[in-house]
Amino acid sequence: MDTSAYLNSVVEQTSMFADWVHGKDASAPVPTCPKWTLADLVDHVGATQRMVAMLVGERMTEPSSAYARYVPAPTDSAQWHEWLTDAAAEAKHAFESVDDDTPVWDPSGGAAGVPFWSRRLFGEACVHRADAAASLGTRYELAPEPAVAATEDWLDTMTSRGYWENKPDFANAMRGDGQTLHFHATDAPGEWLARREPDMVVLEHTHTKADVAVRGPAADLLLVLSRRRPLDAAPSLELHGDRALLDHWIDHMDWVTG
Repeated sequence: MDTSAYLNSVVEQTSMFADWVHGKDASAPVPTCPKWTLADLVDHVGATQRMVAMLVGERMTEPSSAYARYVPAPTDSAQWHEWLTDAAAEAKHAFESVDDDTPVWDPSGGAAGVPFWSRRLFGEACVHRADAAASLGTRYELAPEPAVAATEDWLDTMTSRGYWENKPDFANAMRGDGQTLHFHATDAPGEWLARREPDMVVLEHTHTKADVAVRGPAADLLLVLSRRRPLDAAPSLELHGDRALLDHWIDHMDWVTG
């Protein structure tokens, strides 16, 4: 997927999210983000899209101005649909005003800028729609190809140099001496090998043996790796090897709730 495709999907995913949450109980808990209510989830999705629209649209090389102009969600859930769809439209418009090589700050440590944020907004929309589904008891579906792209976003961001350097608890938990985890989508092309090293997690796209391997439909793989569904509740996934190593990995994928 390219930048334009990511943003088109952000608009689509956000529209579906907005349909689900419109007029719902703002105080409803979000089981997949135990510290959040539905109002917190809505606020996070829309405010993040607006912040990224500012970063990209104004070509910011540091984020403080965007953080300072945080726009909270309406307290009335009857206003959520318009607020959310407007946020996605603002983001799409901002990305249409730049090129992939336009300098824009991002937290990855790799100066990825515009391509980083387009994929990040897409991954956010996919995963947080799963949070809304969990809160509202709605069935969650995601086609294999976008599920692979969202999994790529999750794994690449969580193993980025910037995340490692800015999350010391995560870095300390993930330090290793070569332990390997293999994740394999079976319904669309997508394979990842994560190797825990003393100073980073190395992520490769390869098919090889590992200390633990998980394979199955891409959407289920995404939900399990992003802590949106317990492994034991995803019978479509096959596990081979060291379950404790996988459990340790997933236990520290605490981006949202931590």
